[in-house]
Amino acid sequence: MITKDLILKIFSAANISRWNDHIRPLDFFEIDKQAHKIIIAYILAKFEEENKKNIDWIKLIEGGIFEFFQRIMLTDLKPEIFREIMSKKELELNKWVLTNLKDNLYAIGNDFAKRCENYLLDKEYAKFERRILSASHCLSTRWEFNIIYPWNSMLYGIEKTQKKIEDTVVSFEDLIGIRKLLINRNYYGFLDLCGQLRFQQRWAQAFRIPKTTVLGHMLTVAIFAYLLSMEMNVSNTRKYNNFYSSLFHDLPEILTKDIISPVKSSIPGLDDIIKQYENKQVDEKILPLIPDSWHKEIQYFIKDEFSDKIIENGTSKRIENIDNFNDDKYNAIDGSLVEICDKFCAYTEASISIKYGIKSSILTKAKKKLYDKYTQLTNTKFNLKQMFDYFQ
Repeated sequence: MITKDLILKIFSAANISRWNDHIRPLDFFEIDKQAHKIIIAYILAKFEEENKKNIDWIKLIEGGIFEFFQRIMLTDLKPEIFREIMSKKELELNKWVLTNLKDNLYAIGNDFAKRCENYLLDKEYAKFERRILSASHCLSTRWEFNIIYPWNSMLYGIEKTQKKIEDTVVSFEDLIGIRKLLINRNYYGFLDLCGQLRFQQRWAQAFRIPKTTVLGHMLTVAIFAYLLSMEMNVSNTRKYNNFYSSLFHDLPEILTKDIISPVKSSIPGLDDIIKQYENKQVDEKILPLIPDSWHKEIQYFIKDEFSDKIIENGTSKRIENIDNFNDDKYNAIDGSLVEICDKFCAYTEASISIKYGIKSSILTKAKKKLYDKYTQLTNTKFNLKQMFDYFQ
């Protein structure tokens, strides 16, 4: 079971500022950095897979989650201090992280805590996947730095920071994805567009604390979808699909912006029109930025994203009773789970803001509506009502 404490820790990343000793044109938060990093890891891993390298996708997904948890626990350390301490006291620091996360990790079950321990304490565990995540970390940092650099070009030491970032990226040139991203403007364009989702705030008509972005929201949905997939004991392919379909479920908002639910539901048929437009924009403006061989998977992730579905004869098919298809060969996605996690994250965002004292009618009505609807669901293999009741 996912504990309330872990949920709050996950959302606390929306409060962790980055580059706060530099001039910034906008605020940068850790949750967005981690989301961008994990998207980049997907890109790099896909390129490596095409290059005949074996990728353990479950280890890659969990490694990204473990590193996210690690950074949350070490929020007070500046990056350069973090790197210095890790170079000398990595084992002790990671043991401290594990000690403080122990209860939350063991509550999840499925040996999740043991795998987190292996990842943080054994450098040989998931070695190749760890390298992909390290490269992704550097690229997402570089992307942020390129935004703030013009504002800080006069600062002492900024050129040294720039050189260190570039040198670190170059150190990963053995990964074919790094070379492709740095050379091919289209591939980097996809990375760039995904990063731009951090500029789009959620709940556009409601002031909240903390403010969350579409990019950060995508990561929180993906994490909950993965943890609940474990609780449901689904196949590895369903875990993979549930995680990445959640991670990319709002990708069309790069082009359409976040259209709030009351607008979508105000006119019958409007939501369908918006979906058709989103699909057209994805086909015309997003898919051309990635290799043709990825198109079907990305379309499968983001089209009809809240429906349970499988691949049959090469095409997507909606299904009922998805547990009848709990085998890797069906390539199933629990779209209904993605929807539950999406709405639970919205509910939690509203709840946290209300707890901080921002109690607008938009937030209180949304919270009640989400609670009333989703606590009535009885066909889930996990205690959904208990998760919602954490914030009642």
